[in-house]
Amino acid sequence: MDSFKETAQACVEEISTVISCTKEEELAAIAQGFKHARRIFISGDGRSGLMGKAIAMRLMHGGYEVYVVGETITPSIGKGDVLLLVSGSATGVVARQVIKKAKQAGAKVMLVTANRETEFGDLCETCLFVPAATKQRKPDEPKTIQPLGNQFDQSIHLLLDAIVVKLTKEKQAEMKARHANLE
Repeated sequence: MDSFKETAQACVEEISTVISCTKEEELAAIAQGFKHARRIFISGDGRSGLMGKAIAMRLMHGGYEVYVVGETITPSIGKGDVLLLVSGSATGVVARQVIKKAKQAGAKVMLVTANRETEFGDLCETCLFVPAATKQRKPDEPKTIQPLGNQFDQSIHLLLDAIVVKLTKEKQAEMKARHANLE
């Protein structure tokens, strides 16, 4: 790969392969979780967390009541709410605590991860497994030219955006009206 455009095209091809290997029924389950939630809470760290914030913004534009865990204006989670945890590795003490607290409060938990072996899967009602490379570079992960968890993050950005596209197909004018107007 000699040019920036060739490098970008190689990344696009990687992501296309990941998306084609993702299960449609798992995407549909995430969409249904959003659709039937009283409120949606999004949690994730690092770049995966940024992808979570991106989906939170689009869900808000689509008319959903959505919050990002850890922000100062985030209320308490409760019955009828959904927590979406976005984590390539789906490991860690903090993520486990967030899941447990959400469950104790009566919320449903959905997980987006590249780790099929995570024990978090048993704690969640819905799991979307995205077969992408993460920063761990486990032997069963796909090859990538990208650093760290880029392949996972880029893949979930497109997959979660696709869910929003499907959920808000009829709401484009409403979404534009909800877009920030102080910019």
